[in-house]
Amino acid sequence: MAAAAELTLLEKSLGLSKGNKYSAQGERQIPVLQTNNGPSLTGLTTIAAHLVKQANKEYLLGSTAEEKAIVQQWLEYRVTRVDGHSSKDDIHALLKDLNSYLEDKVYLTGYNFTLADILLYYGLHRFIVSIRVAGFFSVMFRMIFLS
Repeated sequence: MAAAAELTLLEKSLGLSKGNKYSAQGERQIPVLQTNNGPSLTGLTTIAAHLVKQANKEYLLGSTAEEKAIVQQWLEYRVTRVDGHSSKDDIHALLKDLNSYLEDKVYLTGYNFTLADILLYYGLHRFIVSIRVAGFFSVMFRMIFLS
C-alpha cells in the first residue's frame, strides 16, 4: 500500500476530514505533506504523528515515557525493517520475530493500542494478503491439476 493511501486511511480512522494532499519524493517515494501553517512534513511516521496530534488523539503516541519510546521504536522498525523488504525470507523472518515478540502482549506496547500498531498493520497487510492469495492459488492448483 502506498504511503499516501496509508495516510489517507489513517486520517479516516482518526476522524479527520479529508483535505490533506500528499506527494512523494525520491526513488523510495517518501511521503510529503504540505501544511497550511508552515513548512512541509516529510516521512511516513512524521506525518502520521502530526495527524494524530491534529486529531487530539495523542494517547496513540504513548502515555508514559517508556510507552512513547516503544511506539517510536516500532515506528522506526516499520520504516527500516518492513518497508522495502519483499523477499520471501525477509517476510518470513519479520513475521516470525513479530509473532515471538507479541507472544505475551496484546499490542506492541503491551495493553494499549497505539500508532505503532496501526502503521505496522498497514505495512504488513500487503504481505499477509500475498501469503493468503498465494496459498489459495496453491490449493486451487492442486485441486484442479493433481486430483
